[in-house]
Amino acid sequence: MSGARVFVDTNVLVYAHNRDEPVKQAIAKRRVAELWETEAGALSMQVLQELYTTITRKIPQPLSRPSARELVRTYGIWLRGPTELEHVLRAAELEELHRLSFWDALVVVAAGAAGAEVLLTEDLNHGQVIEGVRVENPFLAG
Repeated sequence: MSGARVFVDTNVLVYAHNRDEPVKQAIAKRRVAELWETEAGALSMQVLQELYTTITRKIPQPLSRPSARELVRTYGIWLRGPTELEHVLRAAELEELHRLSFWDALVVVAAGAAGAEVLLTEDLNHGQVIEGVRVENPFLAG
């Protein structure tokens, strides 16, 4: 692995495969391609579950279920450990401490557990550091 580990949130993966958002799709595809090239990508089972649900049900042009399953299988290579009880409990604490949604807090905890230095997401504040993980919104200009 040649790059620092980068945890990818669901929204970035969805945009990489959502033709209805061409600007965000181009950005997301480029970032995902970089992570494949550097072998730096990381994600959690939660992200894979959300990806499947979103790309088959919640985007204007959903993927077929077989295509979505293959996409989940492909990204499964980026899985970095299971979600443990202590991760869920820590996420509950972060939810309260940082006023995050529980699901966002669980992503932050999973990113830290995966050894990620960066969390790619548009759901948290760009530049914010939580639990030692720096939030980066890849869709911000500049």
